[in-house]
Amino acid sequence: MNGKKITKLGFSGPRIKTALLAVELLEKAHMPEPLILELLGQVKDSPKNFLEHATFSALARIQLEEDNKNVISEADNLRETPLEYAIWGADLIDPNARVQMETALRLPISVAGALMPDAHVGYGLPIGGVLATQGAVIPYGVGVDIGCSMRISIFPHTKLSSAEEKKLLEKHTRFGAGVVWDKRERMDHEVLDDDLWTSSGLLSSLHDKAVGQLGTSGSGNHFVEFGTFSLGKADLGLEPGEYLAVLSHSGSRGAGAQIAGHFSKLAEKLHPHLHPSAKKLAWLSLTEAEGEDYWQAMSLAGRYALANHEIIHARLAKALDVQPLVSVCNSHNLAWKQTLEDGTQAIVHRKGATPAARGQLGIIPGSMADSGYLVRGKGSLAALESASHGAGRRLGRRQAEQTLSKGDWRKTLLERGITLIGGGIDEAPLAYKPIDEVMAAQTDLVDIVGKFTPRTVRMDTGSDDV
Repeated sequence: MNGKKITKLGFSGPRIKTALLAVELLEKAHMPEPLILELLGQVKDSPKNFLEHATFSALARIQLEEDNKNVISEADNLRETPLEYAIWGADLIDPNARVQMETALRLPISVAGALMPDAHVGYGLPIGGVLATQGAVIPYGVGVDIGCSMRISIFPHTKLSSAEEKKLLEKHTRFGAGVVWDKRERMDHEVLDDDLWTSSGLLSSLHDKAVGQLGTSGSGNHFVEFGTFSLGKADLGLEPGEYLAVLSHSGSRGAGAQIAGHFSKLAEKLHPHLHPSAKKLAWLSLTEAEGEDYWQAMSLAGRYALANHEIIHARLAKALDVQPLVSVCNSHNLAWKQTLEDGTQAIVHRKGATPAARGQLGIIPGSMADSGYLVRGKGSLAALESASHGAGRRLGRRQAEQTLSKGDWRKTLLERGITLIGGGIDEAPLAYKPIDEVMAAQTDLVDIVGKFTPRTVRMDTGSDDV
């Protein structure tokens, strides 16, 4: 018998050679060819029945492995068309972000989605994308900066000069990839004592980094800034008026990035048959150990990010010798367990989206020279109880560096009375969508409580002589 007859039965690759070896043994035992072909067909169709067979066990094992691969491949198939989803501020959104969202809504695990008005292209899920899945979590649906978040502290009517604010930010904040506080300057927080740090080799290896970086900020669009918080009517237990405020944007630093990288690679390895367009949307099942491990690590990174803000604000409050009247914080890069409109229990990923359940307070910043807003959610079910997490990029970083004028950038900062420490033209106001247009596109998602106007801004890159 030759390989052509075996190929006709549906065998391919190394299975042909293994089948020929089995055939050779049966031919030596003078078994008729029709019977051999019949048995080979049975091995092809039901390999489990031949795993202990004296002649066909090797072929059956290889065939079963191939069948299992095909089952995985079938499970990873994308839907032919995406699920329907709601969009806010469609005229503000790059079409490529919509393509990314629609790819996510073709995943077999997806059950609902929404796109916020600040949406722009990201890795896997677009920034500003909200995705609900069934029984699974997508590491890249959360993002590299797990727990990236905002915090505002509103202080009594303390007046500071620009020089005083600049000095406070330079002394009590730290910025940049890998930056840590000196040991004598570090502050403690209960999140560092969480038992999860010792639950795995990965988390244990990240603990020292987390200790050193607590109370620091990364690069990119992370910032700490002084400004004025304006309250038009009594709310938050405060009287109408203007207040000194500190606003910060930071995340889980190096520890969160390494958690994201580790589990993203693991998810991709577990779903090798995903279409290339969905490669970064590979998921982890929450019924499997890998998914539970990621969920625990993600949750820890989220708590660490919020603690990071607490320390930043505590340092500045101590330096001011005054306690905040009100503090509000929210994460916008995380996954939550949430009940959907139809009662379904789902995992809701917000990759650059502010949680906006009814009555929930959140923060939507503008750019380094544009106002941000403290908002109260309206609980829109169509938006999966979400809103934008900022203005959203209009230009990519490289595009901003190549097309924006430094002269115009400096003029804008001067006109708006902004003192900038660090920062680069890739973060210039014109690199972002107009925040007021973004807010106007989501009036059914949030109510504005108060307005934050930046005054002295610290970021990582660039120079302070703009």
